[in-house]
Amino acid sequence: EQPVESGGGSVQAGGSLRLSCAAPPGRPFNYAMSWFRQAPGKEREEIASIGQAGLSTWYIDPVKGRFTISRDPAKTILYLQMTSLIPEDTAVYYCNYEEIRRRISWGQGTQVTVSS
Repeated sequence: EQPVESGGGSVQAGGSLRLSCAAPPGRPFNYAMSWFRQAPGKEREEIASIGQAGLSTWYIDPVKGRFTISRDPAKTILYLQMTSLIPEDTAVYYCNYEEIRRRISWGQGTQVTVSS
């Protein structure tokens, strides 16, 4: 059982994308969730998280003010709104539970490519 990420694509610097992550059938995201990304040649890093109720969020500094994480009330979809994209945002984006002990298998991710 894996989440399914979608919404990636190729955009020019300054553009926007909205990523979605769908929960496995019958397994809503009932806990805090995070978005991660893995750039070529680099390790996967956590870039944003949202609490169980959707009231608290956290972002790494490079994406603060540009990315917004959110979740639907049914807790079946996680979103990442990305604006003012820069080439350094180029990566494969994944979602999973924030807490390591709750994580499920990683999905295929969705590729985001930002050209200058």
